[in-house]
Amino acid sequence: MTTTPTTRTSLLLKLRDPRDHEAWVEFVILYEPVIYRMLRKFGLQDADALEVLQELLLAVSRSVDRWTPGQEFGSFRGWLRRVTRNLVVNWVRRRKRQLVTTSLDLDALLIEGESIEGDESRQFDSEVHRSLFHRASDQVRIEVQLQTWQAFWEVAVSGREVNEVAVRLGLTAGAVRVAKCRVIARLRDAVDKLKEST
Repeated sequence: MTTTPTTRTSLLLKLRDPRDHEAWVEFVILYEPVIYRMLRKFGLQDADALEVLQELLLAVSRSVDRWTPGQEFGSFRGWLRRVTRNLVVNWVRRRKRQLVTTSLDLDALLIEGESIEGDESRQFDSEVHRSLFHRASDQVRIEVQLQTWQAFWEVAVSGREVNEVAVRLGLTAGAVRVAKCRVIARLRDAVDKLKEST
């Protein structure tokens, strides 16, 4: 069972100070790719998604001081999902466009409304997990030998057979399995540390 990472309350408190550059960099590193991919899934083209993303970052900077944890506002990520959805709805209304690359339309966005368990919520959480994995991967990849990383990637991510990877990399099957396990353990540690810091 995977746990959904939460945004650290201390980071949210730091975001209330617009001069805290480090907190904003940390926030953007985690959430910008997540939000961008969600906007693309909503059907926005690249330039439009970037425009809405900038509007979202401005909206967060203007209203993060009003967000407080609890039942009224829900989780920060839930609040962020709602703000994102509302900005997309407003963007579509302003331009009187229909979303062109997905079956999700304006009505569907409005009907989903405040649903916390909806598909949109699961997608957002999945994107946060993906972002954490990519950040952890970037860290771990430079900490291990290239051959170790390749063995892990080929077996764990690309789904190739251990024996095939062993032959290709000139390793034993056991060495490939050990490399995979070691990298996975390091990735878990890196993800846990990222969860603690975000």
